[in-house]
Amino acid sequence: MKDKVFSKPIKKQFEFDEEVASVFDDMLNRSVPFYTENLNLQIDILKDFLKNGDKIVDLGSSTGTFLIELAKKSNKKLNLIGIDNSKAMIKRAKNKAKAFGVDITFIEEDFLQYDFSQSKAVIANYTIQFIRPLKREKLIKKIYDSLEKEGIFLMSEKLVTENKKLNKIMIDIYYNYKKKMGYSEFEIAQKREALENVLIPYTMEENIEMLKNVGFNEVEVIFRWNNFATFIAFKN
Repeated sequence: MKDKVFSKPIKKQFEFDEEVASVFDDMLNRSVPFYTENLNLQIDILKDFLKNGDKIVDLGSSTGTFLIELAKKSNKKLNLIGIDNSKAMIKRAKNKAKAFGVDITFIEEDFLQYDFSQSKAVIANYTIQFIRPLKREKLIKKIYDSLEKEGIFLMSEKLVTENKKLNKIMIDIYYNYKKKMGYSEFEIAQKREALENVLIPYTMEENIEMLKNVGFNEVEVIFRWNNFATFIAFKN
C-alpha cells in the first residue's frame, strides 16, 4: 500500500500503529534514501562474519525486511530473532516470513526489557533514534553486553550536524528528496510535526562516542548519505 498517513491533518505524535504498519515498507523506501542499497550492503558485510547456529537479533524489526533478506541471502543455518513492541508490525513480519518460506522468530516485546544475550550480531536500523536520550546509552551498553566475543552491532541513524547553516542545507536537500519521491509539502510538514520530540537524532560524533563509551573499540561508518549513516561496531 502507498503511504498516505500524513496526507491529512495529524491528531497525535508519530507511533508505529496499524495505520503506519500497513504502509511501512512504502514509507521506508520513499523516506529513507538508499534504504534497499544500504540494507543489502549491511547483509553482504554481515554474512561473511557468520557461521551456522549464530543468533542474530534485529531490534525494532518492523515488518521483518532485514531478517527476511538475510535469511534469503545467507547459506548458513542462523537463529534469526526480530523484536518489536508494535503488534501490527509483528503480525506483518510473521506473514511476510511465511510468504517467503523463511524461518524467523518475531517477538512482540520491549527490547529495553527483553533478554537477547549471547547474540553474534545485533541490528538496529533507524531504531535507536527513537529511544529517549536518558535511556539510549544504557540500551547501547545492554547491546554490547549481549554480544558474544567478536560480536557485531550494526546501527543506522538519522543525524544532525553541529554547523547550523550546513544542517539546514542538509535538511532542505532531504526534503527535496522526499518531494521527488512523491510526498507533498503538506505531508512533509505533517510528518515533521508528528516526529517532533519522538525522533531525536545525534551528531555523527555523538553516536561514535556513545558506542565507544560502552566498550566498542572498533567503530566504522560503512554508509552515509547527507543526514543518514550506518555504523558497524565490533566487540573484541
